[in-house]
This record gives sequence, structure tokens and C-alpha cells, in this order.
Amino acid sequence: MTIPLFDESSGNLPPGVHLATWDEIATAFGTNARRKALLDGFLRAVASLRSAGCARAYLDGSFVSTTDAPGDFDACWEPAGVDSSKLDAVLLDFTRRRAAQRARYGGELFIASALADGENTFLEFFRTDKHTGEQKAIVSIDLGGLP
Repeated sequence: MTIPLFDESSGNLPPGVHLATWDEIATAFGTNARRKALLDGFLRAVASLRSAGCARAYLDGSFVSTTDAPGDFDACWEPAGVDSSKLDAVLLDFTRRRAAQRARYGGELFIASALADGENTFLEFFRTDKHTGEQKAIVSIDLGGLP
């Protein structure tokens, strides 16, 4: 499990699903104060998911690129085994463009198997660069290994 080097021309990771530990994610993407603040929010969100039974999440967006100051993070999570009665209700609140999620966690989180665009699941959708249409990467984390 190692996060590969960024593609210099696109600023993205090479296409694929790259498995990473929390420490690898923190080292690769927690490179400045803004990114560390977003990582803190992501950690709180996935810790909440883990406590409801979620086993895996995927991190995406400009956060997993060479962008110095991403506005937020995008993520999706596997619903298998999740007890919705233990889930933070904010993680299922998609109103007002997910304002409650961004306010609480600093990013947006979607159910991986839900349709993102009427055709592709979020897990598929996140693997395409929205500006170029080219394939790109997402980072996968086993929530059992969180700090």
C-alpha cells in the first residue's frame, strides 16, 4: 500500500484505486495547514462512518491532486454493513448542495453505490477527471486501520 507519485502534466494520481493507510494519506496529502484541517474533517467523518459499521471509504477531488489549497474533499463510502441508526444523519443530508456535511466535516461524502449522474455510481464517477474526461485515481482506505 503506497500512494504513487502524481502525474506531472495533470497533477492527478495515475488512474486506478490506490489502497492507502491513514498514515500514508496524512503524509501524502497533509502538506500544509489547509490540507491538515481538511484531513481532520475527513478523519472525523470516516471515524463516524466506522462507528456505524462502514469498512471502506474513498477519497477524491482536488484533495488527492497537487492543488495547494483545495476547497474541500470529496469522498464516498461503502454502505455494506452500515447500521443507519448509528450513522451521523448529516452523512445522509444531501440538501442545499450538502451544506451540512461541508459545515461539519469540511467536505462532501456520498454512498459509493449511489448514482452520481444518472448513469455512473459515485465510485465510478470519481475516477473520471471532470475537466478532461480522462481516467484518474481515487484513494481507498480500510476504516479498520484509522487512528
